[in-house]
Amino acid sequence: MDPAVPSAITSLGGGHGLYQTLLAARMCRPEKISAVVTVADDGGSSGRIRRELGIIPPGDLRMALAALSNETTQGVTWAKTLQHRFGGTGALAGHAVGNLLIAGLTEVLGSEQQALDAVAQLTDSCGRVLPVCNEPLEIEADVSGLDDDPRVMLQVRGQVAVATTPGSVRRVRLIPHDPMPSPEAIQAILSADLLTLGPGSWFSSVIPHLLIPAVVQAIKESEAQRVVVLNLSSDNGETNGFNLERHIHMLSQHAPGLRLDRILVDDAHTQKSSERRYLDRAAETLGARVVYHDLREVDAEGRLTERHDPAKLATALMHNFRER
Repeated sequence: MDPAVPSAITSLGGGHGLYQTLLAARMCRPEKISAVVTVADDGGSSGRIRRELGIIPPGDLRMALAALSNETTQGVTWAKTLQHRFGGTGALAGHAVGNLLIAGLTEVLGSEQQALDAVAQLTDSCGRVLPVCNEPLEIEADVSGLDDDPRVMLQVRGQVAVATTPGSVRRVRLIPHDPMPSPEAIQAILSADLLTLGPGSWFSSVIPHLLIPAVVQAIKESEAQRVVVLNLSSDNGETNGFNLERHIHMLSQHAPGLRLDRILVDDAHTQKSSERRYLDRAAETLGARVVYHDLREVDAEGRLTERHDPAKLATALMHNFRER
């Protein structure tokens, strides 16, 4: 294996941010890719399955499986099938086929991890999808701005409620507070050469990983290059009005002692030298260096989108890995 190419990439996150990161990880052509996925979703099809069956929400896991599906005829067909949603107004309306498949296989095989591995065989997967915990988690947030008195903090519970709150999220917690992580997820973190966190919904997809003490400890112990990929813009909900510096401070606030190596920022996001100095200082609290790259996707009409371009992200990840 070329020492300039990571042999094992482990990506932590959830939702569309993790999907794009996994596409980028594939382009780096490592021997092994692991997706460590948040399990706190409580909305839509995932939320319905979670409430009715008591299993971990499958939606973010399904998306990761789709991202890692091989580009063979079989892989492409199964990836499309996993992502397909039923229409209409009946009992199946809104459900993704992949969510139902994962739920059914969980009951047949007896564990979520066996179900995910079985689906990975169907998709001829390029990697393995691992829930960060084998039990469903809840997110609870302290939110300001929901009361007439701006100093009053109110508690908001649930991933959807946190992601869509009109208030300002100050801190989040997991319920249960110290969940048992998946042993496979911890091993994937410890054995990685390159470890990524983000992009994604900061309080509901990224930070939840850092609220599990064993995960933070594994990140600290890992000999991987540890890279945070910052969002291209603030979310309309949970991080509305946050600047990049505040995103970084939220990481250290929720995971004291966390150590990182690189923080990737889109080079068009901030041009002022003063802002970049503030980012550098925030990154230093985590032992990291801020690096700037062209990361934004351009659509067919030449317009900039709010998504990371997987090829650009792969180039940035490989550049910084070789620099180490």
